[in-house]
Amino acid sequence: MKEICIAAAQAGADVLRDLYHRPRDIHLKGRIDLVTDADQAAEETVLQKLHELAPGVKIIAEESGEHGKGDARFIVDPLDGTTNYAHGIPLFCCTVAFEEKNRVLAGCTIDPLRNEVFHAARGEGAWLGSKRLQVSHARELESAVVCTGFPYGDRNKLPHMLAAFARFTELAQGTRRLGSAALDLAYTAAGRLDGFWEMGLSPWDVATGQVLVEEAGGLVTRFDGSPLILDGREIAAAGPSLHAAILEVLRVT
Repeated sequence: MKEICIAAAQAGADVLRDLYHRPRDIHLKGRIDLVTDADQAAEETVLQKLHELAPGVKIIAEESGEHGKGDARFIVDPLDGTTNYAHGIPLFCCTVAFEEKNRVLAGCTIDPLRNEVFHAARGEGAWLGSKRLQVSHARELESAVVCTGFPYGDRNKLPHMLAAFARFTELAQGTRRLGSAALDLAYTAAGRLDGFWEMGLSPWDVATGQVLVEEAGGLVTRFDGSPLILDGREIAAAGPSLHAAILEVLRVT
């Protein structure tokens, strides 16, 4: 299933790369939540590839919703980082995961412009191409770079998120907001970021990232330390040496 995720994500990434420098057809699907023709074209291509390689398997995709039935499903975000993409900011990705019986077993996130292919499967490790990934060994926030994002729809959560961002900015070596949760999690798996937290996310934002970080030796939970729920709308991910410190900040803000 990992190879199918890679093939499908690569097909979508190719579309995003091809359309990146062309004029964009941009629409609003929320007050500030964008969708572009590239989201839709990439999703159609990803779904076509999945139907070809895994006929009959259920799919849930950001733009078109749910297709098929069953306990196993592919989870697709054809373009994570749409706002970046629409504004010509080169930080976005295509991500595809495979879940069975409520457990993500494999996934792939591809940065089309850098041709970085992050992939993982349970028991097989996390990889960037042929390089095995390992999370950061940072032990203290003062030596850590951490990352977050802010929700599009749940604007009532902004005060909490801004308070946490301010506290992390005070305590950490650096804080970042890159605009693509799937890439943030891939970077956490690769040790480029020491930790990541966010609220208001959907399953397609975090599914591949969960298996990437965990297979790279990290921890992925809810803010209270309980197991991650894909549609639970919150996530905290980090190396095991830093995870508790991140949760402590989130508890008190």
